[in-house]
Amino acid sequence: MELYIGVMSGTSLDGIDIVITDLSHQQVKLIAAKTYPFSEEIKQHLQKLINEPVCHLKELGNVDIALGEEIANSINQLLNEKNLTPAQVVAIGSHGQTVFHQPNEPNQFSLQIGNPNVIVEQTGITTVADFRQRDMVLGGQGAPLVPAFHQSLFQDSESNRVILNIGGISNITVLPAKQNSQKIFGFDTGPGNTLLDAWCQIHTQQPYDKGGKWAETGEVSEALLTECLKDNYFSQPIPKSTGREHFNLKWLNQQLEAIDETLSTADIQATLCQLTVESIANDIQRFSSDLEEVYVCGGGAYNTDLIHRLQAVLNPIKVISTNALGLSPEWVEATAFAWLAKQTINKKAVALADVTGARSNTLLGAVYYSSSEAS
Repeated sequence: MELYIGVMSGTSLDGIDIVITDLSHQQVKLIAAKTYPFSEEIKQHLQKLINEPVCHLKELGNVDIALGEEIANSINQLLNEKNLTPAQVVAIGSHGQTVFHQPNEPNQFSLQIGNPNVIVEQTGITTVADFRQRDMVLGGQGAPLVPAFHQSLFQDSESNRVILNIGGISNITVLPAKQNSQKIFGFDTGPGNTLLDAWCQIHTQQPYDKGGKWAETGEVSEALLTECLKDNYFSQPIPKSTGREHFNLKWLNQQLEAIDETLSTADIQATLCQLTVESIANDIQRFSSDLEEVYVCGGGAYNTDLIHRLQAVLNPIKVISTNALGLSPEWVEATAFAWLAKQTINKKAVALADVTGARSNTLLGAVYYSSSEAS
């Protein structure tokens, strides 16, 4: 076996996803997978940093270290549960928690916290982190990073596919059939669960709208949907990426103020769900010709209402969970960072320039070697 650990916590802030994978022989075999909830204190700090990206440097440093400790503790728990030792694992790929993403300014950068020095010291396992910044130094968006993994695992020899990840932000990877010899590309389409979750938390005190049941009770406001879709992001050329810095409750309130209509909270939830669907579908239809299948991963794959709406818009294209391809939707992104860690450890550049707009493909991530590797 060739074991790698992947760690992911996305914009939805629903916890720390950890997978242990066997990546020997160019295949992916899931050995273990589990989501560990953030401590309430860490979650509150992260929400504050993301929603109000101004803080004292002391606060940023404290959260960075504390999150690194939570990640390391979670990894150690999963290893213990599976009777595995650190010596059996080649490396950890830790994405970290994105607290700010700025891809379109002169000084591009993306900031992920969850200190890898803490992770390597507390687990004893070589750790790869900070995956986005080097791509951005080369002029890339630094996101999405998973299309190269999607190509490795999900590309088919004959059928044209799209891999759709619906996390806090939605992104697509367009995978032409291998026989077509076309370029693979991907980008963020816009909001996924981020607006849905934020609106749900305020008005129902629940972390998310389970299965989209609340949205099902509302009516879509065409006025609000049209106003939302006027946002410049949706018409920007690719490559492009976005985050909660752009699509957030402040943004939603601006759209609500721009329309002359009184809506119930459930109507707004239904409209936000349709916004996610329309923005995804518009980009799929725009950029994917002769498409046969859309495979969905991320938390949004479990929003039954959202998936039904998406299928209705994309019909007759099939909308299917990545379960059909052998990997459960909730573990695709964490597995991708285990795979990306392997590429870095093996000194292989990742083919992402066509996706992110970087000037060239490059090695991704910084390697923090464990003490056991010291000479």
